[in-house]
Amino acid sequence: MKCVILAAGYATRLYPLTENFPKPLLKVGEKTILDWLLEDIHTCGLVDEYIVISNHKFAHHFQEWASVHILPITVVDDGTSTNETRLGAVCDIQYAIDQLKLDDDLLVIAGDNVLDFSLVNFINYAKEKNTSCTMRYYEADAKRLTKSGVSEIANDDVLLSLEEKPEQPKSNWCTPPFYFYKAEDVQKIKTAIAEGCGTDAPGSLVAWMCKHSVVHSMEMPGSRYDIGNLESYQQVQETYRGIVK
Repeated sequence: MKCVILAAGYATRLYPLTENFPKPLLKVGEKTILDWLLEDIHTCGLVDEYIVISNHKFAHHFQEWASVHILPITVVDDGTSTNETRLGAVCDIQYAIDQLKLDDDLLVIAGDNVLDFSLVNFINYAKEKNTSCTMRYYEADAKRLTKSGVSEIANDDVLLSLEEKPEQPKSNWCTPPFYFYKAEDVQKIKTAIAEGCGTDAPGSLVAWMCKHSVVHSMEMPGSRYDIGNLESYQQVQETYRGIVK
């Protein structure tokens, strides 16, 4: 299994902190955001390569970080240099697939979130279901739902639909940017893009995929901390205590 980390964004809402430095390498406590994620994932013993997809502006920061890391990390530079010219998350995934000739199962994660539970729970869930999978959490706030990826879930945890930033949410289930794709579904991503799948938000790929493959959704056993702006970063610094579940 390969782990693909989406890290090609420009984090403009965190300026000036991230104007010349990538958000995934910001420190939360004593570790970078990426170290919290990758060190946890590696305990499952199933990932043989971590692939960080960066833009050209920040690629050298990731390469420096990876060069001294104990984990097997490959940095892919998508060639973009501005927020206006970014490829979008789904095209970045396909770019990495093409560049590295990937034909494995893929764990795809955003590089700007931390969790208080181990992602090994999710990996084990995906292996048990033997399908592509997402996670979900219950969101009571209607305003937050309109800014999230909202899922419809069947009684057997099958994902029926996902809509990014819906004006009229169909449920209270939010889908965070952590995904597992079976190898056979990874090969469908190029078709999804060709058929007009949205490419900016990573959830758009799931929205397409659940119409063409069986996708299961695991309810999160803990909390996710999204670092979207300076206020949320400060809050995470004050409250995050690491993986406790």
